[in-house]
Amino acid sequence: MDFIIAKYNYWIYIALMMIGFYAMIAKNNFIKKIIGMNIFQTAIILFFISIAFKKGGATLPILTDADAHGHHAITVAEYINPLPHVLMLTAIVVMVATLGVALAIVIMMYRKYHTLEEDEILKEIE
Repeated sequence: MDFIIAKYNYWIYIALMMIGFYAMIAKNNFIKKIIGMNIFQTAIILFFISIAFKKGGATLPILTDADAHGHHAITVAEYINPLPHVLMLTAIVVMVATLGVALAIVIMMYRKYHTLEEDEILKEIE
């Protein structure tokens, strides 16, 4: 039980991922599928940001007192790993771009078929 309570943030991310996955698989409305996709992507981004956290007062890796020749000793344990944050910034950009393209496609589908329901569009196509 302590394992579940100690890692509660991971369980929240798993719940968000499953909600998003359920919306993408089970819903027939394309807008609901897109919202599910965004929930899924957000859960993954939150997961990666949370694994970069360090206990014990670690801070951002901004060196203010380093000299110009690079002879300053750096203690790595005092700094947060910036790589997950940088990767997740890229993932956020990709997520927003994916959302924009998906909404544009849904608008075009609505103009052509006058519905956003997947099964009705599939009936019209056949």
